[in-house]
Amino acid sequence: MRLAFMGTPDFAVPVLGELIAAGHEIAAVYSQPPRRSGRGQKETPSPVHQFAIEHGLPVRTPLNFKAQEERDAFAALDLEVAVVVAYGLILPKAILTAPEYGCLNLHGSLLPRWRGAAPINRAIMAGDDVSGIQVMQMEAGLDTGPVLLSETVAIAPDETAGTLHDKLSRIGADLMPRTLAALSRGALAPQEQPEEGVTYAHKLSPEETRINWDRPASEIDAHIRGLSPFPGAWFEAPDKTGKLTRIKALMCHPVDGSGQPGQVLENEDTLIVATQKGALSFSRLQRAGKGPQKTADMLRGFAIDLNIVLP
Repeated sequence: MRLAFMGTPDFAVPVLGELIAAGHEIAAVYSQPPRRSGRGQKETPSPVHQFAIEHGLPVRTPLNFKAQEERDAFAALDLEVAVVVAYGLILPKAILTAPEYGCLNLHGSLLPRWRGAAPINRAIMAGDDVSGIQVMQMEAGLDTGPVLLSETVAIAPDETAGTLHDKLSRIGADLMPRTLAALSRGALAPQEQPEEGVTYAHKLSPEETRINWDRPASEIDAHIRGLSPFPGAWFEAPDKTGKLTRIKALMCHPVDGSGQPGQVLENEDTLIVATQKGALSFSRLQRAGKGPQKTADMLRGFAIDLNIVLP
């Protein structure tokens, strides 16, 4: 099919790769504009942008689609369909309706649960047992369109946002070409989303990444895994001078233990901290300015006193 691909982060790259491999005609790739990063604040193209260049595909990076000239340029592509995967820009009706078959979005949840920006993180943070990935016909509403194809994925007890992200990306890379093949045959049966069970995966805010020890260990564990490895849940611990140092928690698991919430119960081979109910044993941590480490390795270079109460 003749299509445009619209995506930005790593999550979208495998999908674009499979569409190329399947022989679809990629008329244009749309991605968010390059961002400044690093010490030199050099403009860096998005992962999708870079991948498209490597494969000789034309790339467009509009700030938005408010200008009529951008809408006209999109319509002039004469598309059969547009594939949208974590693009990050709101598409107006003029864009949604320009292709013959409209715009198809790959979404990382089982709709209508977790509509919105951070479905993978929110599913784990909420303690969900299952997630999934779906191809949806896009409408003007936020992730409200009918579902075309779907795959369900179990969320493992030690699942992190990073591992679930990678699973769903791989499955989505297979699901989207299957959807386009069925679309070309007229074999799709759109399923309207149920009105019950709607939840919203709001964008993650910096304020919610700090660990609150006044919660049960099971809830904090889900919170940490849902934010690992990025942006990362964190707590603070004093260094030798008493200055508080931020430590990112990347992996932990609930264990038996009791004490004042935030109290350090063990500080040698592992770090065990009491919570409002139960305790958490941390297996992987990252001190500010350092790389991720096994907890035992970090504690050899950054001691945390036994029985202190972490803020």
